[in-house]
Parts: sequence; structure tokens; C-alpha cells
Amino acid sequence: MSIKKRELVLSAAVVAITATVVAVTGVSQAFFRESPKEVVDEVWQIINYQYVDATFNQTDWREVRREYLDKSYANKEEAYAAIREMLEKLEDPYTRFMTPEEFKNMQIDTSGELTGVGIQITKDEETNKIIVIAPIEESPAFEAGILPRDIITKIDGKSTEGMEIDDAVNLIRGKPGTVVTITIQREAKEVDYPLTRAKIEIHPVKARLEETSVGKIGYIRLNQFSAQASEEMAAAIKEFEEQQVAGYILDLRSNPGGLLYSSVEIARMFIEQGTIVSTVDRVGGGEIHQANNGALTDKPLVVLVDGGSASASEILSGALQDHQRAVLVGAKTFGKGLVQSVRGLGDGSGLAVTISKYLTPNGRDINKEGIPPDVVLELTKEQLKQLQSDRTKIGTQEDPQFVLGLEVLGKKIQETSEAAAVAN
Repeated sequence: MSIKKRELVLSAAVVAITATVVAVTGVSQAFFRESPKEVVDEVWQIINYQYVDATFNQTDWREVRREYLDKSYANKEEAYAAIREMLEKLEDPYTRFMTPEEFKNMQIDTSGELTGVGIQITKDEETNKIIVIAPIEESPAFEAGILPRDIITKIDGKSTEGMEIDDAVNLIRGKPGTVVTITIQREAKEVDYPLTRAKIEIHPVKARLEETSVGKIGYIRLNQFSAQASEEMAAAIKEFEEQQVAGYILDLRSNPGGLLYSSVEIARMFIEQGTIVSTVDRVGGGEIHQANNGALTDKPLVVLVDGGSASASEILSGALQDHQRAVLVGAKTFGKGLVQSVRGLGDGSGLAVTISKYLTPNGRDINKEGIPPDVVLELTKEQLKQLQSDRTKIGTQEDPQFVLGLEVLGKKIQETSEAAAVAN
């Protein structure tokens, strides 16, 4: 069986956001409809050859195959239930099966438009609770005040205890204009959030010129590493360079990740030479992604990060930090250092499988650890809520992390100017 296309994804389970479609060729869907057991074996084979952990979570994976192929499946629903049961043995929230409908919904991710409430969720590996990675800016969830690391305890009154990610996604997703109530636990308090589902158009890059005492500053807020992100980022940098900015602030706060190649392309805009990220599979192999001598700017750079900066955000910020190309300001990042491949299966269903982990240029494995900023400033819950309730304050003098970022950037600009003067 040949895989026609594969996309590497650096994000957790998504509510109405997804990865690029990956097609399977060579096997007819009719064959899988007639033999639901075949899709069980197809999933087993992909895990067997590609999964990042060669011990399969200390599981005898060959015995798992015998167990599940010895069973009879009257229909595809029974086969799908068996697949999910089989994958549970890996205890990996990022490796998950999607029905044809779920897989089709997932393909919206990089199109720039989605329908839902606008949150990215995952299952905590230790507590088994469903938690929020980050709300998407300008989405219903963002505007309602849902925060990174909030725990989702109920969806429309149904407890999420023991619930699978896909089941939670299906309950939250729905037609625009309809309402879903998500119960959030924050610290010891539970609060109901009625959210009206909507179509959300995503423009990953928002940029503006900031006049400061140290000169013009280019402020760029990157919300998601979608297919359009690198193109929009390049356009913003080129425009700022024409306006002769003195430095940049790149805001990656609450950016939950996205596509691997997008993070690499954006890193190349700031880093001239050297490694950006390396991926390591279960046998120690993998890929090394390098800068390509095509940086668009060498101006001083500050990157704003927080607990909602995950996956691709951590690749970019980690590379910039390791190369001492930027100063990271804010709070420690989320800590997801795993790469998933999203594959289409023969019957139209899909599988996201963890195939490797990534390391920063200095070899740091940030999974579950996150990237610590160079200059730490944690916002209080109240400060976060204020910024979310009025998003016009983000990246302004009413945004404490932005204010600190400007201060740090001003010092870097001054140091650069003094060094240039001495050199001349």
C-alpha cells in the first residue's frame, strides 16, 4: 500500500482545526467496506512501522495484532471501536483514529476558515483530563474568556471523565449559530461557558508599526502555523524593512502550533545559518532542518511566549533562543515536542500517529518541559481575562508582557547601535 501524501503536524487534537489531507492510494474503499477487519490491520501496520516508541508503551504489539484480528467485526463501527481500544494501549493522546466524518472535518485546518468555537484541546497524559491548549484569537472561546490550561469537565452537561478527544471534539463541533455549553474548571472553581458556534476566518499574521523612543518597531502577532503563515510573515517583514524598523517583536502567545514546514520557513526568515530543528524517530534517525542563508532581517528581535505557545511555536522560539537570535519574554511554553503524521486510510477514515520527537538546535527535548523564557513575566488570571475581554489591548501599553518586551528590545537596539559605532 502506498501513501500518496503525508503531512507533518505539530499540534494537539483540534476543535474544528486540522491537518492537511493525506490520501491513500492503491486500495479501493469498497474493499474496506466489505472487510472492516482490514482497516484494523491497516492501523496496526502503520503503528508497527512508524510509531515513535519501539516498545509500544511496553506492549507486545504483535500479540495485539493477533488479539484484534482473531475477532470478527459485523460492521465498521465495531472495527472503529476496536481500533480506538487498540490505540489506548499506547497511552498517547496525540495518536488517534478518526472516522471518515471526523477526518473530513479535520481537513479544514490549513484552509484558513473553520467552523466551531475556536479552541485547541488535548488530554493530559498524567491526569487524563481534557485541557485547553489555547483559544484561537477572535473566536467564540477567546471572546468568552477561556484560557490556556483550563480543564474541560463537561460538554453540554455531559462529564468528560474518561472521554476520548474525538468524542469531545464531536460534542463541541456543530452548525454555526448553535450553542454548546462547556464547563471549565479553573483552580477549584467550575464555570459554564455557553458558546455560539461560528465560522471563523483565520489570518495567521497581524502586523503593525509601533513608534517608540528607540525608533520604529515592527510588531507581528502570529496566531497559527497554517499554510498561509509563512507567506504572510514574509510580506510583513519585507514591508517593515522598507520602513527601516529598528527591531521586531514577534508575539507567539497562545499560538498552539500547526505545520512543521511553516515553522521552519518562518525561522529561516530570522536565522541565516545553522540548524533550526531536528526530528528523531524511534531508531534514532530523522531529519535536520537547516537555515538556507535567506534571512530577511538581522534586526534585534524579542519573542513573546506563554503557556499557550505550543509545538510549532516552540520549534520557532527554541531555534531563535538557541541561536541567541532573539530574547524570549513572558512565561514558559506548553511543552509539546512530538510530531504527528496524519494519514488517510483505505475506507476514508484517518489516523494521526506520533512518528518522532523534535529537538532544538542545542539538542533540547522540550516535551512536557516547555521552553523557559529569558525574561520571565507571568500574567495573572485577571490580567489574562482583561486582555481577552478586550483584545484591542493585546500588544499595547495595557499589555504587561508587551510593555516588558518593548523595554527589552529597546536595550537590544541600543546595544546593537553601540556595537556598530565601535566597529566603525
